[in-house]
Amino acid sequence: MQNFRNYYDILGVSRDASIDDIKKAYRKLARKYHPDLNPDDKAAEERFKDVGEAYEVLSDPTKRAQYDQYGKYWKQGGFQGGNARRAPQQPSSNGWSGGDFDTSTYGDVDFSRFSDFQEFIDSLLGRFRTSDGGPGGGGGGPEAERSYTYRPSGQTYTTGPRTSTRRDAEAKLNLPLVRAYTGGRERIRLEDGRSLEINMPSGMTTGQRVRLRGQGPSGGDLYLVITVLPHSFFKLEGSDIQCQVPISPAEAALGRQIEVPTLDGPVSVNVPAGVKSGQRLRLAGKGYPKVNSVRGDQFVELQIVVPRSLSARERELYEQLQKVQSPDLRANLVG
Repeated sequence: MQNFRNYYDILGVSRDASIDDIKKAYRKLARKYHPDLNPDDKAAEERFKDVGEAYEVLSDPTKRAQYDQYGKYWKQGGFQGGNARRAPQQPSSNGWSGGDFDTSTYGDVDFSRFSDFQEFIDSLLGRFRTSDGGPGGGGGGPEAERSYTYRPSGQTYTTGPRTSTRRDAEAKLNLPLVRAYTGGRERIRLEDGRSLEINMPSGMTTGQRVRLRGQGPSGGDLYLVITVLPHSFFKLEGSDIQCQVPISPAEAALGRQIEVPTLDGPVSVNVPAGVKSGQRLRLAGKGYPKVNSVRGDQFVELQIVVPRSLSARERELYEQLQKVQSPDLRANLVG
């Protein structure tokens, strides 16, 4: 049997300390001695374990009462359990995410939201908080680093005499439409300081998940859940792309070959003479990839744009056109 451990001294609280005082002391010490903040410091690692052990007992009314009553024989006094020196297990709450925790507000934390000790430490250190950089992701280039939010799951496994929790995590990754289409290498930065470079497949769609094995908390997997952001020009509708392209009145009347942007770059499109505003042209196979690798179509809606101001020469030509223009467009409005 190991020597008696004074849990009150470990946390630096009195024997009549309230549960709130115990929680505050625990949070302060857990952050101070966390291994991530004290790399290669064995003494800090042991102190960190002591703090976790002390909190597990003193935060539980039943265990604390037995500890207070029986002293070094408290385990024999009725408590049945494994190795006390492990992360405390708290009831899990599926609705919690790292972004909900404010490390500066120590007095308002509900510990029942955390599934275990490591999950609390992750939140205390600010890991996996939402930081998606806003729409567009800062340009969406291959060197842009994106952050994410995670949601733990309750997957458990056993190692030797101890039972640990290996939690998978989901992360929201926002991608600009063109970046989601092209795919390629994407760099993301985790809130714990790590930076990962991943190879994104082309043609990503909203809701699609990318698995990063072993990159979640406590050795679990990290799943990137993709959201394709809206684009200012390309409007994605299923696997088809809608867009609007302006043309001049002269181009609408006479017809012309124009360049239209696509996801693959600009292409030449023939605008027939006499088109109307709102008329659509179809670019077959220029849409977004489908699941079976067949691409949708791109539909180009032509919008005739009348100039707001005219040069002297343009006004002269429009006046000449008005004199010879026929037929009268309003001749039969009322039958």
